[in-house]
Amino acid sequence: MKIRELQPQFIKNLPEKLSEGVIYISEEFATAGHLCCCGCGSEIFTPFNKAQWQLTKNQKTGTVSLYPSIGNWKYPCQSHYWIDKNIVKDAGPLPDKIIKKIIKRDTDDKSKYISESNSQQNGQKDSLNYLTRFIRWLFKN
Repeated sequence: MKIRELQPQFIKNLPEKLSEGVIYISEEFATAGHLCCCGCGSEIFTPFNKAQWQLTKNQKTGTVSLYPSIGNWKYPCQSHYWIDKNIVKDAGPLPDKIIKKIIKRDTDDKSKYISESNSQQNGQKDSLNYLTRFIRWLFKN
């Protein structure tokens, strides 16, 4: 891993250009973004919800952690790492067979989460769904 530590920056909207070594966190839009820690320059987004990532922050130390690990399977680098108290911890490569299982599990978890979320939002016309909020956050609308 080229980047060994990420400094959290709490923001409302994503900046035009992400800076290396910074994790941008929008609590309002329940998402974080950073440049891939392997140094390839890919933009990595981690939405916070029970089907994807959870963010924990320590107010005393000013550190953040993300759970679970970040597996960049769709990028050529295929980097895999944890962010634990701002420290990037290399999780090493995984075999293709395991990656396929993880992707399937993640897809199933997201589908279940979206279905549950849509059920809860049924009848709440002024509530924006997660995808709409995320898109607006990305494009600063």
